[in-house]
Amino acid sequence: MTSDELGSSAQRERRERILDATIALASHGGFDAVQMRAVAEQADVALGTLYRYFPSKIHLLVTALAREFERAEKVLSTKAIPGDTSADRVITVLRRTTRGLQGDPHLTDALTRAFMFADKSAAQEIHAVGMLLTRMLTKAMHPGIDEVSDDDIAIARVIGDVWLSALVAWVTGRSTAEETAAHMERAVRLILR
Repeated sequence: MTSDELGSSAQRERRERILDATIALASHGGFDAVQMRAVAEQADVALGTLYRYFPSKIHLLVTALAREFERAEKVLSTKAIPGDTSADRVITVLRRTTRGLQGDPHLTDALTRAFMFADKSAAQEIHAVGMLLTRMLTKAMHPGIDEVSDDDIAIARVIGDVWLSALVAWVTGRSTAEETAAHMERAVRLILR
């Protein structure tokens, strides 16, 4: 959302407090710890206000995921992404993002589960997450180029889907962090030959 869509500075600040509270609760206890009443209390907003901003816990957590991706994108945009090939650079982006998520397993569990559970009522939030991830990956594929092809966007979306699947396997204990990284690297190298 643009600043205009987010409303006044007080509304933006309130929204940030809500997302901060959500991240803090998820970091301490995962998906189940994020209860709307607890978020409202920690953010110091009325429960009705929270529901006006976010109609459900899923909307709230998926929006928090988008904010985490926005922050990752800002960090990545501060310097050139190392790597000689598109695959090398995409792998670097995914490794950094994955390491950041794996550093906070409860938060990653909450954000990943919310993304998986989201239905069409959270389409706008899901779309925002997808666009951020696609933009990060296409920038890694083609640094310095603002316009990318439809094929590049499709490739980035496929890589994003594979990455999410690998992250779900890690969150659910079906793979280790090392296996997740190896799976992603293999997939990216196959897709970006």
